[in-house]
Amino acid sequence: MLRIAVPNKGSLSGPAGEMLHEAGYRQRRESKELRIVDPVNDVEFFYLRPRDIAIYVSSGRLDIGVTGRDLLVDSGAEAEEILPLGFARSTFRFAAKPGTAHSLDDLKGRTIATSYEGIVGKHLAEQGVDASVVHLDGAVETAIELGVAEVIADVVETGTSLRNAGLEVFGDPIMQSEAVVIRRTGADAAEPRVQQFLRRLQGVLVARTYVMMDYDCRVEQLEKAVALTPGLESPTVSPLHNEGWVAVRAMVPAKEAQRIMDDLYDIGARAILTTAIHACRL
Repeated sequence: MLRIAVPNKGSLSGPAGEMLHEAGYRQRRESKELRIVDPVNDVEFFYLRPRDIAIYVSSGRLDIGVTGRDLLVDSGAEAEEILPLGFARSTFRFAAKPGTAHSLDDLKGRTIATSYEGIVGKHLAEQGVDASVVHLDGAVETAIELGVAEVIADVVETGTSLRNAGLEVFGDPIMQSEAVVIRRTGADAAEPRVQQFLRRLQGVLVARTYVMMDYDCRVEQLEKAVALTPGLESPTVSPLHNEGWVAVRAMVPAKEAQRIMDDLYDIGARAILTTAIHACRL
């Protein structure tokens, strides 16, 4: 039975559960459930603190897990990312009082406050910057005002919280994070149960990204239409009862669907429809 770690709370928990449900797996009904078995799919799910998942997976007690790239790196665990999932995206940046720091070179000899010392320490070491890192559990914006540090490193979304604290970001991002599937470093990459799990999640990602588009067009306009809807390999083209017309079906990026429909209409295509894709294998 495949043993999988899933976040039990926080910004990762809800979207992870939704994706697993879309992939055909049974999920818990109550947040108090810490373990469930899906006998149909021969899977056992363990609902754990997101920060602990990389540790459990690296120990070999669990086969794979869903967590954040930031939490994986911060843990220092012997685990590796095998599939990005596209949700819970975040950016890590340095911030300081305006005019006090502009680049990594300005961090030398300074003290940096963060809740992610593993990420910051690794980044500083890779860049050859000698600085002190102080760990704080949340609300790191106040560290500079209270004299605990001269610089902070934290997740930045809109930057509003930093501006309200009289701080500004500087330098390049430390890390771009998102939810990822992880496994123990060195684990068998071809393990059939893991590969099946990954295929299911990849199918969900594709289904969320594409829609199926159907339309009719005249044969003389087919090449122009196919250029607009090339599909993943090539579109399906079928003759219609009315001579000189064909029906075309192709997958198109969901975010471009409206523009493509306009372009198809302009070249004479009609009966243009889009439908959602609920599952797929490519």
